[in-house]
Amino acid sequence: MFATEVFAAYAAEFRQAALDDEVLHHAKRAVVDWYAALFPGLAVAPVPQLHDLMQDELGQGRARLADGRRATARAAALINGTAAHAAEVDDSFRDAMYHPGAATIAAALAAAQERGASGKDFLRGIVLGYEVSTRIGVVMGRPHYRFWHNTGTVGTFGAAAASAGLYGLGGLPFAHALATAATFAAGLQQAFRMDSMSKPLHAGRAAEAGLLAAQLAVRGVTGSLDVLDGDAGFGQAMGEDPDWSAVGQTLGKAFHIQRLTFKNHIGCGHTFAAIDGALALMAAHGLRPGDVQRVHIATYGPALDIACHHDPRTETEAKFSLRYVVATALVHGSVRLAAYTPERLQDPATRAMMNRITVAVDPAIDAAFPARRSARVEIETVDGRRLVWLQPDRKGDPELPLSDEELDGKFLELASPVLGTPAARALLGQLWRLEGLADLQPLETRQ
Repeated sequence: MFATEVFAAYAAEFRQAALDDEVLHHAKRAVVDWYAALFPGLAVAPVPQLHDLMQDELGQGRARLADGRRATARAAALINGTAAHAAEVDDSFRDAMYHPGAATIAAALAAAQERGASGKDFLRGIVLGYEVSTRIGVVMGRPHYRFWHNTGTVGTFGAAAASAGLYGLGGLPFAHALATAATFAAGLQQAFRMDSMSKPLHAGRAAEAGLLAAQLAVRGVTGSLDVLDGDAGFGQAMGEDPDWSAVGQTLGKAFHIQRLTFKNHIGCGHTFAAIDGALALMAAHGLRPGDVQRVHIATYGPALDIACHHDPRTETEAKFSLRYVVATALVHGSVRLAAYTPERLQDPATRAMMNRITVAVDPAIDAAFPARRSARVEIETVDGRRLVWLQPDRKGDPELPLSDEELDGKFLELASPVLGTPAARALLGQLWRLEGLADLQPLETRQ
């Protein structure tokens, strides 16, 4: 049985299976977090440019954009998926090195609104998309992540599986949706090693492509069922001889959606263990910025490969600068939206702190990646003390999860400036009641 057929068999079983309340609750947490990421992304390039470009596909259709405007399903998936990744505050599944929500939920929402699905069906589609795609990401592993941006590649399967589920596909048509999605999957790491606007498009394009693959499967379009595990397939072309033999072993038994990471800072998630460690060390010893003489951060290799900008001059570069975000945390006490304003980027105190920071790969920490995202922070104080903190996990990881209340706070912090506080609170209430909604058209977010 090919991997696409393994997933198709599970999708057929999934259609008939009841989901535990706990699984549905975690799906709602993912939706709340997705909307929290969506709203600040609306003003981040290239989202405004997409709105301008796609005017012909707006004002029609049953799907909705974040501002409440109607759109065709594919336009909504593309724009919402891009926006949900643009502010760098969306969820991740650690073992797959992948932000599943941006593409998967954008496509699921578009498909659900297009066909008038209930809130519970929407949540079930999301669960299916997460469970299929994260397992593909786990199989592809670290070799895939070396060159490919999993949110664009693996995200296409999340979008396809979620959409296919919402369109009622099971068996071979579901397998064909995944097979078509595989040949759409794209997104290069190099696209965000320099300052560019490309990275959010990976998520948006994955959402649109996955949705399209499902729509084509509904209409009888077939794909190569061995496209994941064949000799010239996705696995061999974009990985290093991945082993697909156990890809479906835990389907229906262990739900990956229950082990998500929700960001507690804004920026590249590879920097968060270092941020958490720096803040913890400052708090534990009652340090002030002026007490810090030198800082050394030891972490895993991809953190330095991706958060690589040593002298960031733009918002994007700053979000992918380990030295900048740790310096910001040490000087200002947090790394939120305000960390990336033009004024903050030139802040003399932050710049001075950056010059005191060195970074390196720790072999033991690197060997534990991607299952653990750790950092060791060492601070030498002006009075000669050498203080060390090992941060084994990030706040927001499954081991240190954000509570529902903390997730609410994140949502209101990021959505209220766009919607206004009353509308943000009203939308938040709807999201926590999704399983009781007859359809998703009441999810009106216009100010």
